[in-house]
Amino acid sequence: MTTVEQLQLDKIAKNDYQIYPLLKQRYSPRIFSDQKLTEKDVNRLFESVRWSASSYNRQPWRFIFAHKGSEGYDRIMDCLSDFNQKWAGNAPFLMLAGFKKHTDEGKENFHALHDLGLSLGNMTLQAEYMGIGVHHMAGVDWKKAHEVFNVPEGFHIATAIAVGFYGGDLNNLPEDLREQESAERTRIAQNEFAFEGGWKS
Repeated sequence: MTTVEQLQLDKIAKNDYQIYPLLKQRYSPRIFSDQKLTEKDVNRLFESVRWSASSYNRQPWRFIFAHKGSEGYDRIMDCLSDFNQKWAGNAPFLMLAGFKKHTDEGKENFHALHDLGLSLGNMTLQAEYMGIGVHHMAGVDWKKAHEVFNVPEGFHIATAIAVGFYGGDLNNLPEDLREQESAERTRIAQNEFAFEGGWKS
């Protein structure tokens, strides 16, 4: 069985070009250490969100968070897809991330989801600096989350996030997920998404 320490080394991205080391180390774990996030840890993560870029400085991001063992944590878990519920309980900290859909003037904020993504990029890099793994999840029932957490009209829950210090025991995962956890990371080549001078298919 691959140890967690070896897994972290194996997950370091095999880059074609040199990039910032924390970006190379980042991956989305499904296992975590039992170490709890302190209030200071949480504040540092959200401070990185606070200073992320946003269109017209509107800062449309919103978060609901909870520590393992709390009612809020169980309610977030209950909003996750069946697949994500198979492993997300390993995380000591869960979040729902959403955004404000309109500007204060009542116009659609086309860039709100983009800004939420930027804020989560900041958080993910800050977390990596702190030895914390972040796993973003598309598998969340946002309609249920809106109902369970009384999300006001005009806001939209977009994603769920599992957070915890790197570590833990691979045996806490079902066998199929153990294989996924230790699988080699792959990415498409730059020339498949970055086009100089015009779009290329």
